[in-house]
Amino acid sequence: MIVRNCIKELSCSFVQTISCVRKNSTAKYCLELVRKHDFENYLCTLLLHKSIRRTGFAVRAFNIEVATLQDQISDMKIGEMRFKFWESSLTEIYKNKIPKHPVLIELYTATKTQKLSIIYLKRLISSRENYMLNSSLKTIEDLETYAENSVSPVYYLFLEAMGIKDMKVDHAVSHLGKCQGIINIIRGIPYNTKSGRISIPQDILLKYKVSYENIIRNSSEQNVRDAIYELASRANSHLMKAKSLEKEGNKRIKSVCLPFVPLHLYLEKLRLADFNVFDKKLQERNNLLPMKLLWRKMVG
Repeated sequence: MIVRNCIKELSCSFVQTISCVRKNSTAKYCLELVRKHDFENYLCTLLLHKSIRRTGFAVRAFNIEVATLQDQISDMKIGEMRFKFWESSLTEIYKNKIPKHPVLIELYTATKTQKLSIIYLKRLISSRENYMLNSSLKTIEDLETYAENSVSPVYYLFLEAMGIKDMKVDHAVSHLGKCQGIINIIRGIPYNTKSGRISIPQDILLKYKVSYENIIRNSSEQNVRDAIYELASRANSHLMKAKSLEKEGNKRIKSVCLPFVPLHLYLEKLRLADFNVFDKKLQERNNLLPMKLLWRKMVG
C-alpha cells in the first residue's frame, strides 16, 4: 500500500510539473537545465510542495548558471564580467524590469509570487566568483564557509517561498547546505583534477602529506583516502546535525530536506569504496533514488 502511494505521489508531482512547464517555455528551460546538470536535486525539486515547485526550479537553475560559469571560461576578466552580468540582472529584477534570459524571467516571476531576498541570490554569485578568483581553500573551515555561501542560500530561499521563519529550521538547512557543499567538492575532485584544480583544503593536504601529484594521477593510496575520509566525516557531521534539527523544527520542511537522501547514499557509497574518491562506482546513478525520496517524504 505504501509503495503504491509512493508511485502515485511521484506520478502526480511529475504530471503537475510537466503540465505547468508545457505552458511556459522559460519554466521548461529551467526544469531541463536542472535535470541535465543536477539530476539528484531535479528529483528532490519535483517533490517540493506544488506551491513552490516552479520557484524551486528557478532558484536551482539560477544556481547552476552561476556555478558552471567557472568551467566555461579561461580568462578571469571575462569570468568577472559574466558574474557582473548576473549580479546587475538581479538588481534589474528587483527594480521591476523584466530581463530576457529564461532563468531570470522565472526568477522575476518568483519574486512576484513569493518574497525572495536578493541577498541570498547575490550570495550565490559572490561565493562562486570568490572561489574562481581564489580557488585554493586554505582550511577545512574555509571549505565550510564556501559550502554555506554557495549552497545554503538555495534552502533559505525555499523557506522564504514557503513563508517559514524559524531559527531552528534555518539552522537545520544551514547544516544541510554545508554537508551538500562539502560533498560537491568531494564529488568534483575527479573532474577538477583534469583541469588542474585541486579543491581539497591545504591544511588537509599537509596533514596527510598528500601532494598535488597524488591527486592529479588519481592516486588511491592510504594518505589520499585518509584525507577524503576527514572531509566525508565533516560532511556527515553536518548531515547528522541537520537531521536532528529538522525533527525538532517545522514539519512543513520535510520536502525541502529531501536532499538528505542522496547525500546519505553518496557518503555510504564512498565508505564502501574505502574512501577512494576515484572509484568509478561512485559515478553510477542510483536507480532506486526516486523511490527512496518518496519513501522519506511520506513516512520519514
